[in-house]
Order: sequence, then structure tokens, then C-alpha cells
Amino acid sequence: MGELANCERCNRVFVKQFREICNDCYKKEEEDFRTVYNFLRKRENRMATIGQIVEATAVDESLLHKFIREKRLQPSNFPNLSYPCERCQRPITEGSLCTSCQTELKEDLVQHDAVESIQEKVSKEERETTYYAKGEWKQDE
Repeated sequence: MGELANCERCNRVFVKQFREICNDCYKKEEEDFRTVYNFLRKRENRMATIGQIVEATAVDESLLHKFIREKRLQPSNFPNLSYPCERCQRPITEGSLCTSCQTELKEDLVQHDAVESIQEKVSKEERETTYYAKGEWKQDE
């Protein structure tokens, strides 16, 4: 059974089951998709950029990015389609991060692992040189 939620687009309350948006907004989104797809199907429009598509169809740019992310519009068929990297905003055609951001994050992870292993080694050495006394500790009076 669904739960009550607010539509991400219009903020109306609806019963959430499969989508994050209400049925009316979903229908509008599908209509916008058909508009964009029909525009891009024409041979002269296949090389259109996001800006040109927005201008010609009046469909919101963020919605176009959503269609590309969901692979409903594929850059292999329409080469000038892209959406922004979630970290640096450079145009990308797949995933959520561009290759330079991925590389940078991987390098950061390697550096973090190296620092962590050094800290672990130092901690282990400290434990090996620490002496513990067994029994009760008595203070001289």
C-alpha cells in the first residue's frame, strides 16, 4: 500500500506508490517527453543542444536532464545532449560524476587509506611498547 507524500513538482499531497510525483505531474512530464522526442526525431534537430531544445519546446532544462539521466533520451542517438556533473557541473552523458571528478575522488580515497594504515601502524606500535601491571595497585602511605 502507498503512503502519503507531497509531489516533488507541485507540492500536492498524493498517495506515493511508484513515483515521486503525483499522477497529474506525471502526465505532464510524459507530454513534455513526447514533445521533446518528436522535436528530436526530425533529422534537422538531432544535433540540437539543450538550450536549443528548451527554446524550441519550452520544456524545462532540469526535466531534459532527468530524461537523459533516466536514459529515455540517449546521447548516442542525439550527440549534443548532456547533463551536469553533480560535483563540478561539467557536461556529462552518463553516470553522476565526470571522469576528472571520479579520478580526483579515487586519488583522495587512496590517500585516505594510506593515512589510515599509517595511523593504524603507529597505534599498533604504541600498544606493543606499553606495559600493563596485573593485580592491585597500592600506593605508599
